[in-house]
Amino acid sequence: MGASLPVQELPVVVIGAGPVGLAAAAHLLERGLEPLVLEAGDVVAAAVRDWGHVRLFSPWGYDVDAAALRLLEPAGWESPDRDALPSGAELVDSYLAPLAATPELAPRIRTGTRVLAVTREGVDKTRTVGREGRPYVVRTVRDGEVTDLRAGAVIDASGTWGSANPLGAAGLRAPGEDLAGPWLVGPLPDVLGRERKRFAGRHTLVAGMGHSAANTLLALAQLREEEPGTDITWVIRGRSPARLYGSGDADGLPARGLLGSTLKAAVASGAIRLIREFTLTALEPADDADGPVVVTGTARDGEEVRLEVDAIAAATGFRPDLEMLREVRLDLDPGVEAPARLAPLIDPNFHSCGTVPPHGEQLLSHPDENLYIVGMKSYGRAPTFLLATGYEQVRSIAAALAGDTASAERVELNLPQTGVCSTDLGDREAAETADSDCGPAPVGFPTGSEHGHSAEAAATSCCAPAPPAVTAGAPSRGA
Repeated sequence: MGASLPVQELPVVVIGAGPVGLAAAAHLLERGLEPLVLEAGDVVAAAVRDWGHVRLFSPWGYDVDAAALRLLEPAGWESPDRDALPSGAELVDSYLAPLAATPELAPRIRTGTRVLAVTREGVDKTRTVGREGRPYVVRTVRDGEVTDLRAGAVIDASGTWGSANPLGAAGLRAPGEDLAGPWLVGPLPDVLGRERKRFAGRHTLVAGMGHSAANTLLALAQLREEEPGTDITWVIRGRSPARLYGSGDADGLPARGLLGSTLKAAVASGAIRLIREFTLTALEPADDADGPVVVTGTARDGEEVRLEVDAIAAATGFRPDLEMLREVRLDLDPGVEAPARLAPLIDPNFHSCGTVPPHGEQLLSHPDENLYIVGMKSYGRAPTFLLATGYEQVRSIAAALAGDTASAERVELNLPQTGVCSTDLGDREAAETADSDCGPAPVGFPTGSEHGHSAEAAATSCCAPAPPAVTAGAPSRGA
């Protein structure tokens, strides 16, 4: 696909200055195209900074984009140990911030600039005749001032971090959830750091079965050893946490394998109380902000569960915020909310982990040409996004926008193996539940059957291949 004229004459707007957005800008520059990166946060990689205390599963060797590296090296940048595992803060401070500060990228990044909408110049979504070839109009707001920017192409790398799935069932907020803000601490609170006092000696409920939940649970378990009276309850919608426990030593990313096996041991020891097959039905916040919130729900066989907790870590996964794209024509899968050609490859109903083949521009294109959703947001509600996959996405797209069809179609990516892959999730979980050494559930809390938690669930299995990630479970995804 050759680039249309506006792409050559107008900037390519990249929404989001995270790892994939900055990589997109680097690849566009190499192709002779002009990127303009718009970041809603006051600094680059604002979302990554939110979970800066969390360590990635993937070592530095998988976390740095090739085009970004070619910008950094002339500026004297030295790569950290390729085998070391960076935290989110280290990823920003040692890589993303220096990349954004290079003389090539710095003048092309606007922070504190939120995108409100994207449309085609002079036509709304319903207009077909004369639509093709028109520039895009990107409406932004900065310091209260609304500005429309013209663009030859748009790459949405805004991620999903700020758009969490609800705690309630069936994709809806539970009654009382809208009033429970003071008790909701996000999917990855800094339990052992700046937020320690909020959890020490108190009762925390963790909901979810992805890597974000595991990170928070293990931090709380450590705090429990240091601070008497710290209580931890973990609820999942399935009958077995086998997916999250993973493949242990068989995982190609050892840190991820260790995470699952350590969590399994903490549950077996009784440090973490696990309630399976749990459906949250209501939240009743106390009148006093210092009081507990009452969580009610049902567990196995409809048994009612009532808990008083001081904080709730809702690690229930994320979903894409598509509001800004309402006036452009997208081809999205109705279930996963990912590009329609990509969705069958990542659908968590069929894929338990990183079995997604590398992919590029062809699978990410939409009816409106030169418009792409990349990175975590391209995976919609699926949880298996890999950071290196995002880098390959934008490399291919930059090639396509520059008219290099052959390079755009030549998608290559080598990822580490992560154990034995399986798609017979229900049977496998049932077997592991029956043979589990997790120990019995506490009295009054039933054990149960198959996992059905939100998007984050499937990201935690033992499959292959799976590299860099920031899990939406984090930090969507490899934390």
